[in-house]
Amino acid sequence: MLIIAHRGASGFKPENTITSFLRAIELEAKMIEFDVHVCKSGEAVVIHDFDVDRTTNGKGIVSELTLDALKKFDAGDGEQIPTLDETLNEINGKSMVNIEIKGKNSYKIVAETIKKQIDSSVWEADDFLVSSFNHKDLLKFHKLMPEIKIGVLFEEVPENFHVIAQKLNAYSINADTAFLSKEIVENIHLKGYKIFAYTVNNEDDKIKMEDLNVDGIFTNYP
Repeated sequence: MLIIAHRGASGFKPENTITSFLRAIELEAKMIEFDVHVCKSGEAVVIHDFDVDRTTNGKGIVSELTLDALKKFDAGDGEQIPTLDETLNEINGKSMVNIEIKGKNSYKIVAETIKKQIDSSVWEADDFLVSSFNHKDLLKFHKLMPEIKIGVLFEEVPENFHVIAQKLNAYSINADTAFLSKEIVENIHLKGYKIFAYTVNNEDDKIKMEDLNVDGIFTNYP
């Protein structure tokens, strides 16, 4: 079962920060998950929410703030909000990554950044999984970079999940643990997809997911 560090080792370090990602590598997480928005000045930045209020000491909408403004905020323990480039440079191929497309049109700059990293650094196409709840943007990303694995995000897996997944040539279904059952997991496997479950932060849930035979779990405690 693949252990995926949710927003890095966010149970130990501030989520979606360089220290969180480096801690996940120390803990030997095989994949690190993080979220991407585009800020006002056009850079891809790694932050979960559409605003900075919860995760920093600042206030405001990410898409309405420049990178310079975002860099002035404390994202926890003196950490800054990292850019996607900074994040990939720090992880440096030591773990696979799951990039979740969040902000409007972030699929474009995510595609550009991945391509640049593959062309100029240690990263390879197989190191990346790109996911989103926004299946339209996920399809746009897939058309730009069909060689990158796609994870289709659902809260509750719908009956027609395979129609969406097939259109995207998806690799995995990423779904909420609360809505998973043996039957759903078996159906996902039968259709030829991996199933990654979020978010598993205690031993009982981990055992339950193992019993369901999921292929991987997102956890704050890798």
